[in-house]
Amino acid sequence: MSEASTRRKGNEQPALLDTELEHLPPELRWREWMGRVEAVIFAASEPVTRSVLARMVGRNCNIELIIDDIRAELAGRPYELVSVAGGWQHRTRKVFGDAIHAAFGTAAGEGAKELSQAEALVLMCIAYFQPITRGELSSFFGKEVSRDLIGVLRGQELIASGPRSPQPGAPYTYVTTKNFLSQFGLDTLRQLPDFEALEDAGLLSKEKLLAGNIIPGFADIDDDGASAALDE
Repeated sequence: MSEASTRRKGNEQPALLDTELEHLPPELRWREWMGRVEAVIFAASEPVTRSVLARMVGRNCNIELIIDDIRAELAGRPYELVSVAGGWQHRTRKVFGDAIHAAFGTAAGEGAKELSQAEALVLMCIAYFQPITRGELSSFFGKEVSRDLIGVLRGQELIASGPRSPQPGAPYTYVTTKNFLSQFGLDTLRQLPDFEALEDAGLLSKEKLLAGNIIPGFADIDDDGASAALDE
């Protein structure tokens, strides 16, 4: 094959996908759309947004109904389709977590590192008060929050730099990421328990926040251990 032919072949656009499927009867058309949506979600390494899935189906196809039908077919299976981080993703049901851990264990250096008590505590505060500076975090705890601790959360892509603060020196602020939502099974930040409502109900205070467990998955926080680790 000539170089020109090879170059032309490499530049070819993928064939246009027939999304309307007007040649199929309604029932088969719906089944094909379901198959496409599930295949794309299954193949993706991160949650797939509605806008991506909409390119797989007809203009008048209701993505939410497609998702509902797929979920119905997965009932009783060891995995499910979950809404997380602004999209959809296949995930193993939590009830099978022990079996998976027994089968594969956790190889050194693989998977997300479990957060320490101090890291979980700082991450929780960023989630609730973002955008927030490291200085503001330190003021909240009455103890310096180290750059190394912030670096751990950034390294796991749980937080990222937000807008510059209007404070003198324009320090960076920190915000949570889509990976944070994904790791904690949240679709949006609106699913965080309402902070003010918890305060008004007497269920939350600085002391209770320091006790952790506001978001499922955060480690229980020991006040003395967490405080000592904040500036390590």
